[in-house]
Amino acid sequence: FLNKLLSILIGSFLIAIGVNVFLVPSELLDGGTIGIGLVSHYVTGIQVGLVIIMVNTPIFIFSWFYNRSFFYNSLHGMLFSSFMIDLLYPLHSIGEQYHIPFVFAILGGITVGLGIGSMLWSNISVGGTDLLALMFARRKKLNPGMIIFIFDFMIVFTGSMIMSNGSLLLSCLAVICVGITTSLVSTMKQTE
Repeated sequence: FLNKLLSILIGSFLIAIGVNVFLVPSELLDGGTIGIGLVSHYVTGIQVGLVIIMVNTPIFIFSWFYNRSFFYNSLHGMLFSSFMIDLLYPLHSIGEQYHIPFVFAILGGITVGLGIGSMLWSNISVGGTDLLALMFARRKKLNPGMIIFIFDFMIVFTGSMIMSNGSLLLSCLAVICVGITTSLVSTMKQTE
């Protein structure tokens, strides 16, 4: 229990720092429900964490019936990380002072990836589109990582089209950094 709690706290803090200090000041996107939350925030001003919870609600209801272990292992991670993203939103002013979009895409991706990876270490996730991609991949007998990448790219591409000043290339760089860092951190436990 203590390991899971620590993973949720550290992971949520890192995700919130990555989103608020690096991605938000440069109007960069991430994939998954975080990306949907960022697009909504940039277009309407609504809080990122609130959108994450709203988007995840039907996914979690579905997961209750499809895969209860996902539901139990992800609910706390999703709720706490969403809360932390909104709580630490004022930190975006730090990023606005040192605004370097290329560097922020890399640092934001790495920081969010560290947060997600540290949660995955304890079999916890922030939920969202990863479950949908996993279910689709299983049903069609496809590589789940590739399906998650396609979902993330679709969210980033669509979000970049909706936003007037969003950068597709820098957002793709951030998503790549999230994916690589998440993979490295989550596989470190497997090698221990």
